[in-house]
Amino acid sequence: MTSVPSKNIWIRRQQCPCGDWKCYVTYNGDAEETSIASQLVKAESLQSEAMVAPYVGMVFKTDEDAFEYYGNFARKNGFSIRKERSRLSPQLGIYKRDFVCYRSGFAPVRKKTSGEHHRDRKSVRCGCDAKMYLSKEVTDGVSQWFVVQFSNVHNHELLEDDQVRLLPAYRKIHESDQERILLLSKAGFPIHRIVKVLELEKGIQGGQLPFLERDVRNFVQNRKKVVQENDALLNEKRENDMMELLEACKATKEADQDFVYDFTVDENDKVENIAWSYSDSVNSYAIFGDVIYFDTSYRSITYDMLFGAWIGIDNNGRPIFFGCVLLQDETLRSFAWALQMLIRFMKGRCPQTILTDLDPGLTDAIRSELPSIKHVTPIWNILPKVSSWFSLQLGTQYAEFKSEFDTLYRLESTEDFEQRWNRMVSIFGLGSDKHVTLLYSLHTSWALSYVRGYFLARMATTAYSKSVDAFLKGLFGTQSCLRIFFEQVGFAANIQNQPHQEMQYMHMKTCLPIEEHSRQILTPFSFNALQHELILSMQYAASEMANGSYLVRHFRKVDGESLVIWIPENEQIHCSCKEFDSSGILCRHALRVFVDKNYFQLPEKYFLSRWRREGSLVFYDDHSVHDNDDEWFQEFQSLTETLFKESSITKERSDYTRRELTKELTRLLNEVRDMPESDGAPMDFTLSPTG
Repeated sequence: MTSVPSKNIWIRRQQCPCGDWKCYVTYNGDAEETSIASQLVKAESLQSEAMVAPYVGMVFKTDEDAFEYYGNFARKNGFSIRKERSRLSPQLGIYKRDFVCYRSGFAPVRKKTSGEHHRDRKSVRCGCDAKMYLSKEVTDGVSQWFVVQFSNVHNHELLEDDQVRLLPAYRKIHESDQERILLLSKAGFPIHRIVKVLELEKGIQGGQLPFLERDVRNFVQNRKKVVQENDALLNEKRENDMMELLEACKATKEADQDFVYDFTVDENDKVENIAWSYSDSVNSYAIFGDVIYFDTSYRSITYDMLFGAWIGIDNNGRPIFFGCVLLQDETLRSFAWALQMLIRFMKGRCPQTILTDLDPGLTDAIRSELPSIKHVTPIWNILPKVSSWFSLQLGTQYAEFKSEFDTLYRLESTEDFEQRWNRMVSIFGLGSDKHVTLLYSLHTSWALSYVRGYFLARMATTAYSKSVDAFLKGLFGTQSCLRIFFEQVGFAANIQNQPHQEMQYMHMKTCLPIEEHSRQILTPFSFNALQHELILSMQYAASEMANGSYLVRHFRKVDGESLVIWIPENEQIHCSCKEFDSSGILCRHALRVFVDKNYFQLPEKYFLSRWRREGSLVFYDDHSVHDNDDEWFQEFQSLTETLFKESSITKERSDYTRRELTKELTRLLNEVRDMPESDGAPMDFTLSPTG
């Protein structure tokens, strides 16, 4: 009997939010989220570049590296390879490896039993002598693999690119395709229709999938057999793993009374949903819980559960973890329970704004449980779906449609949005399209004309999206049971929520007193945002009106002015662009007015507490510092951030990094202290508390 899987596999949700189970979303908006088909095209284009043939003396770190390299070489040259012999010794373990052409050797002759019928399959093996033999050597405890024999002489015809991809070694069904195939199979789709659906969804021509119809048939048959054999065992394993997760939560609660968790059970008294949060997360929420992103983009194939994470943004622009939830389904009831847990864990404090994916069920739950909260779907959660839904359907018209959609998204007037939306739907003949209907039903949560002015704390940006994606991929990078996954989440959350020491220059670029004063108060992240607006404000002209308000226009644009209302009694300023309402950072239009009014310092009310630098340490220098010093500090910051991310994946990595980094920094500090304290070029560093 096939063994039960012991690892938890996470994938991005692909079921389309339109509610049609036959429809799913492919994510091809950026390089890291391309479809499998486009990844293969990219891989093949890389392979088409010049590749060095293996040679005697070539060195590899591992035998698997060697096999992968030889396999890539083989695919480029029209054949595939297989592992032949290996030799083992008590001292070295496996110390020799033989890799050969797939047509090496000859098929053994089968003896036919009388009366038994066998299919007479012709073997592809023809005694080809192409090969690569490896030998392992260990020097100072480090093992390396050397190519000791190589031959690229074949006694058969080599295949063209469009043929070699069909060799068994290169026909792979990706995990996301496996889930889709099984879903369609359960719905009664015949195999040839499943293949056609996959081709249409990926936007490729017939016969261009990285696998054949018979591979799909074999996969479905084998998986059905495995499921039938292991269904009872899988259910038992899931129940046991859920109980282990619950026990881990109880143990954590005993060790830390501020840790919070809760769960629900079904009619059979089995764990259904579970949510948890950490003491540091609750404390961080008290400061940065004004806006949260409820990410529900991953689900577990093994446990058939949806993972939801509550994430915010700290005063340095980094994602901050507030808690998470595992849900058995995506119903209104489950989402409502998750939102209830969030508010209870955070001691009744509600956010001003919640960001989510485009999900009607989650939208209904927010309306039900948090009716007074602003709900926003960031555009980076919509554009990949728009591409997936309409690029094939509209064909050559898609570029024009995309341009019109982008314009609609940025419109300032809700009336203009309604008119142009109807016109767009009419022009492209999308009146009965289910995805257009879905987008419009939720347009008040994503169109800027409706959400402009909602406080988002700069979380609707692509940069924040990528940071969140990197954090989540770190959680799901390894496959493990739920208990180990719980530990990984806790460890990653602890690293993410710890105060970080920022070491970054904050240069003066305008020499305006407002800039100098702001630099003393804001974190590098928020200061850079304000500084950017301040620089752009110099390209605008402000015209005072009779009522004391201002019209602010760009010097090259005749229309598109912004109205800035100035109330001198209490130094209040309001701009029609509503940037301050949205990000908590003053816009270029308001700054233009402050500069014209000869303000040397911005009023304190325009430095929000969430963007102030209080609690950590920042090195920054004035504008006299050379550019190469600034690059050095940016490089240092980039390296340390990467190190923390990589080391936070496992406890072993973290312990090793902490141990080695402490030793190296101590050594470096001692050497620096031994150096002269002056070299004739003093630098004016200022230490300032920062958040």
